[in-house]
Amino acid sequence: MKQSVLIVWLICFWTLMAQAQTSGITLSGLVRARQNKRVLPYVHVMLSTPKDSAFVAGTVTDEQGRFILRDIIPADYKLSVSFMGYRSHSQVIQVGRLSAFLDLGTTELQEDVQALQEVVVTGTQDVISEGLDKKTFNLEENSSQAGGSALQAMQNLPGITITQEGQVQLRGSARVTVLIDGKQTALTGFGNQAGLDNIPASAVEKIEIINNPSARYDANGMAGIINIVLKKEKKEGLNGKVGFIAGLGALGEKRVNLPTIRSQYAYTPKLNPTASFNYRRKKINLFLQGDILHQKRLNKNEFTDRVYENGDQITQQYQENRTQTAITVKSGVDWLPDDQNSFTVSGLYGREGHIDRGDLPYFNAQTEERNQLWQFYEDEVNSTITVSGAYGHTFKQPGHRLEAGFNYSFLREDEKYFITNTLPAVFGQDSFKLIADQYVTDVNVDYVRPLKHGRIETGAKFRWRNIPTNMQFFPGTNSPMDIDADGKAVYNEVIPALYGNYVYESKRVEVEAGLRVEYVKVNYEVEPNHNTYRSDGYQYTQPFPNLRLAYLINDKNRISLFYNRRVDRPDEGDLRIFPKYDDPQILKVGNPALRPQFTRTLEVGYKTNWEKGYFYSAGYHRRLSGVITRIVTAIPGGTTLYSLMQNADRGYNTGLELVLNQEVTQWFSFNVNLNIYENVLEGFSVENQYPAPVIYQGERLQNYTGNLKFNGNVHLPDQLDLQLTGIYLAPDIVPQGEIAARYSVDVGLKKALQKGRGELFFNASDLFNTMRIKRDIRTSGVHLRSTDLYETQIIRIGYSYKF
Repeated sequence: MKQSVLIVWLICFWTLMAQAQTSGITLSGLVRARQNKRVLPYVHVMLSTPKDSAFVAGTVTDEQGRFILRDIIPADYKLSVSFMGYRSHSQVIQVGRLSAFLDLGTTELQEDVQALQEVVVTGTQDVISEGLDKKTFNLEENSSQAGGSALQAMQNLPGITITQEGQVQLRGSARVTVLIDGKQTALTGFGNQAGLDNIPASAVEKIEIINNPSARYDANGMAGIINIVLKKEKKEGLNGKVGFIAGLGALGEKRVNLPTIRSQYAYTPKLNPTASFNYRRKKINLFLQGDILHQKRLNKNEFTDRVYENGDQITQQYQENRTQTAITVKSGVDWLPDDQNSFTVSGLYGREGHIDRGDLPYFNAQTEERNQLWQFYEDEVNSTITVSGAYGHTFKQPGHRLEAGFNYSFLREDEKYFITNTLPAVFGQDSFKLIADQYVTDVNVDYVRPLKHGRIETGAKFRWRNIPTNMQFFPGTNSPMDIDADGKAVYNEVIPALYGNYVYESKRVEVEAGLRVEYVKVNYEVEPNHNTYRSDGYQYTQPFPNLRLAYLINDKNRISLFYNRRVDRPDEGDLRIFPKYDDPQILKVGNPALRPQFTRTLEVGYKTNWEKGYFYSAGYHRRLSGVITRIVTAIPGGTTLYSLMQNADRGYNTGLELVLNQEVTQWFSFNVNLNIYENVLEGFSVENQYPAPVIYQGERLQNYTGNLKFNGNVHLPDQLDLQLTGIYLAPDIVPQGEIAARYSVDVGLKKALQKGRGELFFNASDLFNTMRIKRDIRTSGVHLRSTDLYETQIIRIGYSYKF
């Protein structure tokens, strides 16, 4: 109650303060290119006196081409608009006394062809937005990870860590919503993130990290949002970019295999051709982006020791050699029939196929005799098709806009496993097949209207999602497969949502307050003959508020306060009832009774700028209820472990993020990011249902952990750039145990060629081959210690050319 009163008091106080500080006239306008009518961001706008050109006020246009000049005293002025590659424009304007808000309309700049041909401008965008709510990273500047996947490119970004399962974590949590060009697609997942390792980094222009999303975004994803912006040129005429990247991985063996299995992949080749084309002619813009990633990879190489309370000890290895081909193609057309209307139709196709050859030997650690050898051949193909349509209408007032969109996604997950099971006296062959089709339809309407001192945003969205799955087991002799646990299931999800967002800004104060209301209905239908689970589901109507208060101390110092409430809904894979037999002695199973996890976050951020750098800090506190996690149990008297999804009780996450960015000299700059946080998981009790009820009592877990990342950039002579990245991840807690510290060093080198049109690069990830993931897990009756020595050391060389 006291916290609510305090927040209301702050809103009222800061709003009154803002009103008291606002004086003079506010001018606004829009800047476009005359030839193609596209808006121009980052254009310089200056107001000066007509007689002596004395400076009065200045700004730059935002990403939508809009500019605002505040606190202008009534008088006559000269308005000057300039942008590299365009002819400067100036005009005399009169600012009167009758209106507090003047719309200067649209200024169109004529392209200066000669300037475009002779001048090449390079620069870097400030990573942290003015509102302290978003970080933006241009992947072309990340030379130490060029040529890999989008997932690999992210591991060097501040605030991000990568889990053993290949998931992105923001500030220690993998509950992240991943968007492509601002939309959720089947390629990256609608619940839990997926497929990031299937997107070539060469297809990505930039990555945006939003830790505190506003109400206009879906409420799913308590840790925040990652928006992957794919490349798309907008220049007049025909232009594009082509490139080719080659590499080798697994350059050194980290540990010798256990006896009697196939060799682990070494010196694994990687090939990545890429091409993008864009043709713009007056009102039409056509674009095409295509990327192929073909590689071999040591995908998993985990050594595990299991010690049971009765004294039994099992030593095992899980080795997975992967051959993978991922194809991503995006194409579409933009049509601008007039200055106020635009249409975009686009399609995204992705196909990721891989062959996995797995070896899992199990040894009695005391006698050194092999108890079992489990070998599999997996053939998996994931095919994705996304079709999007968007309409935009811009009203006469700059920034006054209505948008409507339609997005349809289809994903087919097609898995086939062929297994050889070798026991001391018996030999058997098993197999299983999974088909999971995902159909998703999104319809949204968004409306934005500028106000005298801000804007209002409102909109609606409707989602329908349907996922039928069919798992079939084909057991052989002495098979461990549970033949009564296969069959069919159907996941169905309906989510209508409404949102409203209000933004107010004055010279010193900014207020952004929003509310999103979602109704969610989920049904998970299970065949009646399943031996453990029954059909289940849930529904709710919940509000998800967000609040951002900012105070501009001066031009170089700013402080912001954030509050939001978000949800993590279990994805279909979390509910999936079928045990997966890639490891027959540690089985992963879903849980149809799983429920959503809700989170409240409070954060305070501060940023100070100086001439050649900035410092950013943020303190945050999250309170989680119904924490979604995996719990491992064993049937009394058995050695097989069962890992099931469960809702624990409550959890807390409190931390501090620090970012220091500094240009030391013209040839050296660096960025340091430090994240330190406390994780707390309160004690809880759950019952794992599969294959038989087992109750697990979890003790309270608490630890302090964090990560440190350093990025150094050296500009050498002859347009040669060197990047060095160091990563340290401190020990952390995981459900039922902990994960040890991890660290690595990456290096990248790139050189501009052919007057800036060509670029040659070389990089090496995990240069010293030090990255490994160690876990220590304790559950009822068993203690697990594991080390995953999967492929992390990779060298690449590549070339690209712009035309």
